[in-house]
Amino acid sequence: MKRDDPTNRETTGLEVLEVGRVPVKAWTRGVPIEDQAREQLRNVASLPFAFKHVAVMPDVHWGMGATVGSVIATKGAIVPAAVGVDIGCGMVAARLPLSASHLPDNLAGVRSAIEAAVPHGRTDYGGRNDRGAWGSPPPEVWEVMGDGRLLRARLVSIVDKHDKLRRSSTRAPNHLGTLGTGNHFIEVCLDEADRVWVMLHSGSRGIGNSIGSYFIERAKQHMQRWFINLPDADLAYLPEGTNDFDDYVEAVGWAQDFAMANRQICSARRCRLSTVLLAVKRPSPSSKWSTAITTMSRKRTILVRTSW
Repeated sequence: MKRDDPTNRETTGLEVLEVGRVPVKAWTRGVPIEDQAREQLRNVASLPFAFKHVAVMPDVHWGMGATVGSVIATKGAIVPAAVGVDIGCGMVAARLPLSASHLPDNLAGVRSAIEAAVPHGRTDYGGRNDRGAWGSPPPEVWEVMGDGRLLRARLVSIVDKHDKLRRSSTRAPNHLGTLGTGNHFIEVCLDEADRVWVMLHSGSRGIGNSIGSYFIERAKQHMQRWFINLPDADLAYLPEGTNDFDDYVEAVGWAQDFAMANRQICSARRCRLSTVLLAVKRPSPSSKWSTAITTMSRKRTILVRTSW
């Protein structure tokens, strides 16, 4: 059953789908939703711990267990696969003290300089010779992840409880301040006033992927142990009050902070290098904007999962 919400400024384009235990509020009017995604929305809305409603964005599409492009509030449990493995991925944009007229006709040099300043991609199966990671991390990485730094100490605390994360944790400094793969990008762009911005999309890199994958499997093991059958195995969850629930919340919080630090380091390096390359004396960005795309909040367990 489908019903329309009142068409005021806040709900224009909103449709409410009555498909499960809680409604699905979908901002998708005029946007087709694939059958697989509809089935996933039905499954999520039927979970006993789904809270209030499920919110669906126009970019909704099939994901692992839950759709990408949705906001899932839960009470009393967390679904790690709904958070995904690119924990804390997000955007940051910095405006440079430049206008379109300052840009050269050919931006190849700018691109080459940015590629040299920020490691990107993945080679050597993510091993020691991976060109998408630092061989020797620069000083700004150790300012965040060096001995005695809070971000490093928090990671050590997590790994001490979950030893399977130890191997990927040793590579975390090598990934801090790097772009990654997939849909992660760095872009030089103009706004409506022809001012120059540098924008990037990145996340928590290899360690975030390891944290997500590890706890997804932990949740599945719990479902098997407790004889809980779900419509989709990837909806396996961690109940509040268990050690894994608390440890997962801790690990996701750490990964989100790591992802933010990653974007800040990338942003500083690309803005500084781009500005120097374009012969502008003021290297500091004059304005900055940042947002998280894949994130989780503890007040109610709110799983936000979207794509760019």
